[in-house]
Order: sequence, then C-alpha cells, then structure tokens
Amino acid sequence: MIFKQLFDQETWTYTYLIADAISKEAALIDPVNTHIEAYIALLAQHDLHLKYALETHVHADHITASGLLRQRLGTQTAVSQLCGAETADIQIIDGDIFRLGDLEHIKVIATPGHTTGSVSFLWRDRVFTGDALLIAGCGRTDFQGGDAGALYDGITQRLFTLPDETLVYPGHDYQQRWVSSIKQERTSNPRLANKTRAEFIEIMMNLQLPKPRLIDEAVPANRYCGLDEKERQDALVARDIERPVRITSSIQTMLTEVKSMITEVSVTTASKLLAEGQLVLLDVREESEFAAGHIDHALLLPRGVLEFKLAQVPELADKSKAVLVYCRTGGRSAMAAQTLQQFGYNNVLSMAGGFEAWQQAQG
Repeated sequence: MIFKQLFDQETWTYTYLIADAISKEAALIDPVNTHIEAYIALLAQHDLHLKYALETHVHADHITASGLLRQRLGTQTAVSQLCGAETADIQIIDGDIFRLGDLEHIKVIATPGHTTGSVSFLWRDRVFTGDALLIAGCGRTDFQGGDAGALYDGITQRLFTLPDETLVYPGHDYQQRWVSSIKQERTSNPRLANKTRAEFIEIMMNLQLPKPRLIDEAVPANRYCGLDEKERQDALVARDIERPVRITSSIQTMLTEVKSMITEVSVTTASKLLAEGQLVLLDVREESEFAAGHIDHALLLPRGVLEFKLAQVPELADKSKAVLVYCRTGGRSAMAAQTLQQFGYNNVLSMAGGFEAWQQAQG
C-alpha cells in the first residue's frame, strides 16, 4: 500500500493519498485546488491512476481540486448526497465502500454535525475525520446546517466505538500536529472527554468564532467540485447530455427523498399563483442561466449561496410568506425548497420541470 499525508500551509488543510501498490489505483481525500500540479506529479512519480477524489464535506476554508482532477485525469468525484454538490459523480451515503484494486477499500462513516453532509473515511487502521473530529478539538457547528447534538452523537457513537489504536487523521490542525488516536481523543479531547451531550452542546454554542475567511467563495465553488462558473456549466451540460444522471440510482434516490419532503406544483399552478401575487419568486440557478432568460419579477439567489445570502434578501425576511422556487429542470429547486424549510420557511413550493417546462408552456 501507498500512503501520503500532505499539508496546505495557507489553509492548514491536510490531504491524504491512499493507493494500492499492485493495481496502482489511488484516492485523494480533501484535495486543495492550489496543489493540483503537485498531486499530478506525485501520482506520476508512483505511476498511479487516481480513481477517486473523496470529500469529507463541502469545505468553507479552501476550494477543492476534485473537479480539476476530474477534468485532467478522469477522476471520479465523491461528495455526500446531503451536501447538494450536484456535479459530483458519486453521491456518498453512509456505509459506501470505495475499492482500490482487490485489496484496499475505504468505508464511509456518516459523521454529521459540522455540516449536514460531513462524513469520515475508514481505511485499514486509520480514520480520516475531516472537520468532525480534530486533534484535541472538533469542527464548529454554527453554519452549513451545523448541529452540535448530531456531532456529539456521530463522534461518540460512530468514531469513539472504533478500536482504541485506530489512528485519527483530521482535515486540519492549526498547530501542525499530524496524527492522533481514538483512545487519545476519547480520553483527553477537551471538548468531548467526560462531557455529556448537554455539556458539549453548551460548549459549542459559546465558541464565538469568527466567520471563515473564504466561506462566501469556497462553499459555492465546492458545491460544484471547485469549478468556476464556466466550468460548472460545462460539467452540467456533460452530465445532462453524455450521462443524463451520473450514478443515476444514487442521485434519483436522493431527489426522490427530497421531493417527498417538499411541495411541488405544476407550471400551470405556478402561473396561477404568480398571477394572484402575494408570494416571492426565487430563481436558484447560476447568474449566467438567469441572464440568458428568467421569469419576470424573479429574484436571483443561486443554490450554492442560498444559506449565506438569505439574510441579505429583504423579500425573504418574513418566513411565513409563500415562496415559489424554480431552477432549470426542478432538481436544484427541490433541494433549495428543503433548505428553506430547514431555515423555518413554512410555505415553500418548488416548480416541477423548472424554467424549461415554463418556457414550453408559454409556447
């Protein structure tokens, strides 16, 4: 086997290379876009084929290299299905196995709480915990659907039940500590050791941490595997034309689950509601899509920045007001509607078929 721990000094991010020495298949966990040339050189040095770029979550402190690796090397990108990363090739669910050759496999352990879609990766005697469990700490829980109680449960019930000698490799460390162990964190982590769930939640509620410097740039980009707007559109077109839905069953399952939790309306019903007024019309596509054509009086709020821009939209200040959401075909709007519900909006509708169906109906 081949294993490398890499470090980005600018964002204090750890990236991990795992490879099977026989098949030469490899995976990178949490790659950073500014290091892509170094990754490619490292792969060439060991004659490796990068099969997977795995993300522990949608990062707020750096932009991933996964999309660029897909473009350059044909790598499959993988992000939790709960992260809303629509252009990822694989929508990760708890228990997934990523195989490298015949011998190596990486198992997914859901560890939500830092973000809704945070996961850890278990490989051999080591676990890669992203921002869930850090060395002598843990990830913050005050943005991106963070939930201190869920984080406590994930760490104590999923990670701390691993063998004591399991090595813990975190997503970051700001003191350049490289590795810990499950026993070390379970017995001495100041936020978790001998703490009840209620005590942990109280600690997390009172951290008073500053906003991540790159959050407004990083989160939207990482929902598109780190690609810029033109690259995002190319990726979406490739997905829709070359492979109508990448990893079809996983994405369709995710959308089916989401749509079961929201209210969809037809274009005809949407048109009647708009004629009656008294609702906010929200376009959650990208700026370029909006500029190419949109429904009259729609507000632009791209899905990738929805959570962070809600407070800046006066029309959405009243959470009891009806909101009608649309995108290109209905997928992004369904996920956006679910997010709005999670933020307390109690009258949210998603337009089935999206702008394409609207245009067809208009003749």
